[in-house]
Amino acid sequence: MRSRRWGQDAEGTLAQYVNDRPYAASSFLSVAIAQIFGSAMKGVSKGRQELADTPLPLDVRLSAVPSRGGQELLHSLFEPLGYEVEARTIPLDEDFPEWGEGCYVELRLQAHVRLADLLSHLYVLIPVLDNQKHYWVGDDEVEKLLEKGGEWLRSHPMREQITLRYLRHRRSLFRDALDRLLAGENPDSEVHEVSKEQEEDALERPISLNDQRLEAVLAVLKEMAAKRILDLGCGEGKLIRALLEDQSIVRVVGVDVSMRSLERARDRMKLDRMPEMRRNKVDLFQSSLTYRDGRFADCDAACAVEVIEHIDVSRLGAFERVLFEFSKPPAVIITTPNFEYNIRFESLPAGQYRHRDHRFEWTRLEFQSWCNGVAERHGYGVRFLPIGPLDPEVGSPTQMAVFQR
Repeated sequence: MRSRRWGQDAEGTLAQYVNDRPYAASSFLSVAIAQIFGSAMKGVSKGRQELADTPLPLDVRLSAVPSRGGQELLHSLFEPLGYEVEARTIPLDEDFPEWGEGCYVELRLQAHVRLADLLSHLYVLIPVLDNQKHYWVGDDEVEKLLEKGGEWLRSHPMREQITLRYLRHRRSLFRDALDRLLAGENPDSEVHEVSKEQEEDALERPISLNDQRLEAVLAVLKEMAAKRILDLGCGEGKLIRALLEDQSIVRVVGVDVSMRSLERARDRMKLDRMPEMRRNKVDLFQSSLTYRDGRFADCDAACAVEVIEHIDVSRLGAFERVLFEFSKPPAVIITTPNFEYNIRFESLPAGQYRHRDHRFEWTRLEFQSWCNGVAERHGYGVRFLPIGPLDPEVGSPTQMAVFQR
């Protein structure tokens, strides 16, 4: 690692620590950071505390870092923290390019941050990139995560994925860490999350928009004779429950970044009490929609119902590549609010989005422009269908795009 103030001494010290431990992987690199730069990580300086408190233009270069999730994962982890990210995937063997790329990347991070913040980010996120720790993970790891990441992890858009990977997918530790993390933000965080969903439902209930959305999506899937459905951003599983009523459906896979949403989906579907033949049709798992996941493949159609507006605009490109370039389902259905229609909701203040977590809401022209670009770039055809009452001036409240290869 290099920075304006560390220079080669710091790089040499850290390299020597790792070289002396040939078993060292990403987990031990974090240990090395904590042991060698312990006082810097705490943000403490006996003689020059003002310098420790000052953001610096730092430049970090790591020659080989495991990234099980590809470059998309790197960007989704570090960019929300203010870093410029450059990464090059390292081939398995430079002399045999036909062997393909490995899971290691050469990584460069640049940001104007405090040194203590940089070190805490690396301490937590390097093992997350690796997605496997090489020692026993117990309660003490929860304490380390909250100590090193509590200040910034709470507001990170990938906080659940980070927590789960850091704790080696141990569900009990994950729930404990997340409960304690969110308690610092809002002791009723789950109630608060549900209340936000209820606000949007209440806004759209007079025109039964949620029911009309599900009916429209189900009709298109039936028209396509799709048997294996991928529900991206499945939330509490409304679409999945509707799909299971269709005897022709062979498999439904629900994906969400929120573990709490998946647990509510399991509870509301009564998955543990469902007949075995029906239960075997359903698979629920946690994943981000903005980095590659092999489990997204092998479906007849992928659905993203009221999902894209929850993704940061800067991450839409990653979502597009994950879905249309890498997973390549035969068909994709996307629905999203029509921002123009919002003026017809009397209880919604002018210019406000329908949900507090929406990153954007598109007009019909904006949505169609994005969809047409996606279709052209990835070899799909696309058609657009209105959902809900059609207003002659502002269109329908929900817009739907149907992509087919």
